[in-house]
Formats: sequence, structure tokens, C-alpha cells
Amino acid sequence: MNAETTIILALLVPFVGAVLIALTGAKPNIRETVTLITGAVLFYLVSTLYPGVAAGESPSVRLFEMLPGLGFVFTLEPLGLIFAAIASFLWIVTTIYSIGYLRSHDEPNQTRFYVLFAVAIGSAIGIAFAGNMLTLFVFYEVLTISTFPLVTHHGTPEAKRAGRVYLGILLGTSIGFQLVAIIWTWSLAGTLDFTQGGILEGKVGGLAAAILLGLYVFGIGKAALMPFHRWLPAAMVAPTPVSALLHAVAVVKAGVFTVLKVAVYIFGVDFLFTIEASQWLLYLAAATVLIASLVAMKQDNLKARLAYSTISQLSYVILGAMLASDLSIIGSGMQIAMHAFGKITLFFCAGAYIVIAHKTEISQLRGIGRTMPLTTLAFLLGSLSIIGLPPMGGLWSKWYLALGALESGQAVIVGVLMISSLLNVVYLLEIPFKGFFANSETDDDHDHDRPWGNTEAPLSILIAIAITTIGGMILFFHPDPIYNLMRLVVAP
Repeated sequence: MNAETTIILALLVPFVGAVLIALTGAKPNIRETVTLITGAVLFYLVSTLYPGVAAGESPSVRLFEMLPGLGFVFTLEPLGLIFAAIASFLWIVTTIYSIGYLRSHDEPNQTRFYVLFAVAIGSAIGIAFAGNMLTLFVFYEVLTISTFPLVTHHGTPEAKRAGRVYLGILLGTSIGFQLVAIIWTWSLAGTLDFTQGGILEGKVGGLAAAILLGLYVFGIGKAALMPFHRWLPAAMVAPTPVSALLHAVAVVKAGVFTVLKVAVYIFGVDFLFTIEASQWLLYLAAATVLIASLVAMKQDNLKARLAYSTISQLSYVILGAMLASDLSIIGSGMQIAMHAFGKITLFFCAGAYIVIAHKTEISQLRGIGRTMPLTTLAFLLGSLSIIGLPPMGGLWSKWYLALGALESGQAVIVGVLMISSLLNVVYLLEIPFKGFFANSETDDDHDHDRPWGNTEAPLSILIAIAITTIGGMILFFHPDPIYNLMRLVVAP
């Protein structure tokens, strides 16, 4: 089977799977088996594309023309392959987790959940494989619309309110800013194709280039750059598997992935470096990194703290893009992968605490490590990845971002990264530290002598947590596949 056929099949599989999931909804075991098989087939198809892309191939499929020279195109390049591999693999893991979580909570509308999750992953694959900004924009909007019912899953007034914020910000920024930028780019360059070295150099400059760059960066609302970040913490009313989807698998990663694609293939790294606006966007991203971390420290709700942590960590990718150096671009691409495994582990653990201990607040988690040691250990390791410490893969993305900052002559950004890591230590390690070493409010003086591991989450939840935790560790010892693909992005 050639690469072009594989691309088409990979695009179709999640949507076909969504139909099959809907048809088997009355039989939960079959429905969930179909979901797992669909995810496995998708990941297999994506993985078979790796050797060719790693060898420098760039297979492309043009389905139809919308305007002369403007088609609905799918072109696979290294950055897109990284995003597709992450989304397809973590879909499998999140499904395993969801089986335990949704059943333990006796959640309503489980079939709708799995159907929309499949559509969301299909949209993410469309974004990953998009060969131009038009194709990417279509799937970007489908992703927003398909995840809206997931955010409002519980149907409560709070969920509906969060859904309005979610839809309002994401559609408002994409239509009000991003679509304008796309049309402007088409009028300037006569193409929207993702091209190595960019398509805008020599076509626009000065203030116009600065405005266009701002339209793109702020128009990609899924990247959650301040002040367009409120949708992300608002969406925490959704079930934990949806939070994992939003923060690690598809939605936010689609945002920062799109920012990186625009930087590399629309503006081009060399041209981007000459645009003065990239400097103030760089500092805005740095400010978002620090401010979101400070806000996270004040959150007692665990999912809210993780949400603001995500806002901070996403801006690492934007920061790397705006540094516009080869090493910073490599760091940004690696951050997409490393953060995915670290943050999904943390959300999985947060969900496990909800399922077993019915605890949502950090102040309620004192001593939780004695009854849920495996979950709390996984939370510790996931935190180390977000902080950027061994033996977790998050170290490498921060390392290359710091090197990229030095390469661009931005030593202050190295300081921002260091301060951010220290803030990560404070607001993340508090949870496992209190979990293992603090007594709960109901503990007596001899509670430290009671047996450990009295209660853990259902097996499917523990399996999912183990996979993502071990995955983050593997990325520390074997980051080469991602690094090599990112090297091709900056030096094909």
C-alpha cells in the first residue's frame, strides 16, 4: 500500500469508526471494542508512514480544487507526522482510561462521548495531514464544533455556560482573526500551500507583516495565548477524559501545532526572525508562561490548577516559534510530544482521585498517597516531565528551547524558562508531597502505620496511567525519533 493510500485511509478510519460506534451503542462491550480497534488501526496506519517521512519523502494527495490553484490538499511532513502519531496513540490510551472512568461514574450519553471523541481525533488527523491553510482551517473548525458537546457533556447550567465561553472564544478568534489572515495571505502570495522556507518573504513587510503575524497567532485561539485563554479553564467542567482530550491529545495541541506550521511554512523561520512583531509576541508568550504559572499556584481545584499549567506550557511552543531559530523550532516540536504524555498522565491521576476518593480539591488530597500510592507516584513522575527533570522526556524540550533562546540572543528567555520550572516545582510537587507525607484531616497520630495501597482506581484506569507514565520515561531515554523528524523540519 503506497503512502498516498495510507493517508486517505488514516483520514477515513476515525470517521468510519464513529459511525460503527454509534451503531453498536446499545452494546457497551462491543462499542468500546470497536473504539479500541479503530484507534489501533489508525495508529498502525500512521506508524507505517514514519520510515518514508524520516527518509525525506513528502507524500501528497489533492482531492479537489476550490479555486484555481487552491485545493483541498493533504501533504505529510515531519511535524504533521509527530502530531498524528501522538493523537492516534493517545486515543487508544484515553479509550482504555475512559472505559474505567465512565463506567465507574455511571456517566450518561457514553455512546455520544465515544462518537464525538472519534470525530475529534479524525479532525486532529486532518489538521496534522493538511497540505495548506485552507484544509487545516476546515478541520480546525470541525474540531471545535465536535468537542463542544463534550465540554457540555453533563448538561448542567455550569457546563452550558462553559460551553458558550468555549465556542465563543474559539470560533470568534478563528473567524475574526485567523480566517482574515488566511484570506490576506492568499491575496499576497497566491497560494496557501505549506512550503519549506515559507511563502510570504518578499510579499509583505513592515507593519503589514506584523499585523498579519498577530492575526495568525491570536486567531489560533486553541493555543490559549493570553488574553484568549479563558476557554481552557472554563472547559474543566467536562469529564476527565474530555479534559485529557482538550489538554493533551487534540485540541490545545492542534492550536500550538498550527502556530508552528504558520511560523515554519507560511512565514518561514528566516523571514519570521526579521519581523519586529515576533519580538513582542515572544515576550507576550513569556508573560503567559509566568502569569499562568502564578495563577495555577492559587488554584485549590486540581483540574483548574492543571488547566492553568497547560496554558503556561502551551506558550513554550509559541515562545519557541517566535524565537525563530532552528533549535527553538526543534524544542517547540518536542514540547508538543513531551507535554502530551506528561499532562495526560496528570489528568488521568486527577480523574482517578475523583473516581476512588471523590476528591477534587488539592486541600483534600493530604495523605492520599497512602491509599493510592501507584496513582500518586505516577502524578509525581508526570510532574517531573512538566517541570523538565529526568527521568522524564520533558527535559529535552526545555533543553532545546533554552539552546534556541541562546542561539537567538535572548538570554532573558532562558531565565523565564528557569523561573517557570521553579514555579512548576511549587505548584505540582505539592500534590504528591502532601499525598505521601502529610496526614489527612481525619488521620490520627498513628495513621502513618496503616497499610499502603488500600484502594486504587479500576484496572483500565491504572493501565492507562501506567502507559502514559512509562511513555514519558521512554521519551527521556529515546527522544531520537521525534528529534530526527524535527531536524527535517528545520533542515530538510
